[in-house]
Amino acid sequence: MINTIRNAVTDSLELKKTFFSDNEELIAGVGREICSALENGNKVLLFGNGGSAADAQHIAAEWVGRFMRERRPLPAIALTTDTSILTAVGNDYGFDQIFARQVRALGQKGDVAIAISTSGNSPNVLLAADAAREMGMITVGLTGRDGGKLGSRVQYHLNVPHRLSARVQEVHGMIGHILCELVDKYMKGL
Repeated sequence: MINTIRNAVTDSLELKKTFFSDNEELIAGVGREICSALENGNKVLLFGNGGSAADAQHIAAEWVGRFMRERRPLPAIALTTDTSILTAVGNDYGFDQIFARQVRALGQKGDVAIAISTSGNSPNVLLAADAAREMGMITVGLTGRDGGKLGSRVQYHLNVPHRLSARVQEVHGMIGHILCELVDKYMKGL
């Protein structure tokens, strides 16, 4: 058991060191886009399935509530939380449409869409990213493994090249926290 714990921690730390060293400029670019969008009165929409849904909810909560300091609430919506919308759209249009319909209903040009998929191939995430791009939203994809199809469908692709979803999600969580910290430190008018 001890070796399993040590191996998991070592693997996670090494992946984080490599990923963040290789992607700091890209993350800073995403941070600038989010700050600019929020400064201009736009919002952030986040979506994903399973653990990625939890990540979307977590990051939205940090922006609507607070992260590191007292500030005004920021408009961020996790499209994973309204069970009536999810089940109605899933029933009437199919599960593939649960996020795309919400993006079309709630999004507008200049908003930021953060699509989270460890495989990069979740059909409902891909369709929502497509809808966001078509609407003129800034699109960000958080993926794992080889990035799947999502990478070519977003403006900013943050791919964590690891085969285990758990390790990928650990990095995705840290990406979310770093983006929250960048907003807290660099957004004008907070």
